[in-house]
Amino acid sequence: MSTLPREPEAFCEAVAAMLRARFSTEAIETCGPLDVMIGARHLALGNLYRMVQCEPHRAEQVVQEFLSSLQEGDLVGELALPLSLARGRIMPRLQPESLFRRLDPDQVAHTEWVNGTVIVYVIDLPRVTVSITTEQIIRWGIDIEEIDLLARSNLSRYRPDLEVKLVESEDGGRAALMSARDGYDATRLLLEGFHERLAPQLRGDFLVATPARDVLVAMSADPEDFVDRIKRRINRDYRRLPYPITSDLFLVTRDGIAGTRAA
Repeated sequence: MSTLPREPEAFCEAVAAMLRARFSTEAIETCGPLDVMIGARHLALGNLYRMVQCEPHRAEQVVQEFLSSLQEGDLVGELALPLSLARGRIMPRLQPESLFRRLDPDQVAHTEWVNGTVIVYVIDLPRVTVSITTEQIIRWGIDIEEIDLLARSNLSRYRPDLEVKLVESEDGGRAALMSARDGYDATRLLLEGFHERLAPQLRGDFLVATPARDVLVAMSADPEDFVDRIKRRINRDYRRLPYPITSDLFLVTRDGIAGTRAA
C-alpha cells in the first residue's frame, strides 16, 4: 500500500522532501498543488502524480525511479553530445501544445502539428530521454526539418515488427491496438505508411485516438455508436493516465493525417 499522500498538495510536499535529499545543494520549494521549483527551474509533478495513482502498490518505487531519471537527464543534458553520436538516437514524441504553458517554445526543438499537438524531439538513451533544444540543433549546424527527418526515420526502424491487435464489436466496428508501452505508442501515428498498414483491416480511412503517451487506438469511422463508445473511454483515459496528449481524434487518410478538433 502506498505511504505517499493521495491529496495533490501533500503529495507535492512529500516529493519535495525526497528532492531535497537528492539535490542537497539546490533550494527546493513547492509553488503550486503539483509544482516544485528546483533552484530557478520549474518541475511539474502532474504526470508523476498520475503514474502513482495508476500504480499505488508501488508508489514510492515509481517516485524514486522518476527522480533517478531526472538526475540522469540533468547529467546527460550537461554533455554536448556530437551529432555523430546522437543521430541514431533522435526520436520524435507527440505532446500537447499546453507543454508551452511552462516551457519557452523558442528553447524547445519542435514542430507544430494538428489537434493542438506538437512534435518534440528527444535523444533516446538506455535509461533516460533528453529533450533536444534549439540551441543544440544550432550547435549541430542543422535545421528542424532535418531533425524531423532523422527522428521519423529512427522511429520507423524502432520495433518495426510491433504486433497490431485487431478487435471487432458486435455492431461491426473495428479497432486496432498498438501497445509496446515504450514511450512511443502514440507517436507511431507519425509512421510513414500508417494508413496503408491499417486501412485494409479498418475498411478505408479511419480515426485514431492518442489520449496519452502509451495509448494508440485506431478505429473504423463507423458505426457512429461504436465510435461514441470508444470516444467515451478515450475521454476517461485522457483525464486519468500520465502524459496526456489529446482527447480529440485524428482522421487518417491516404493523403495524410488531419485533426478533428473544431476550429
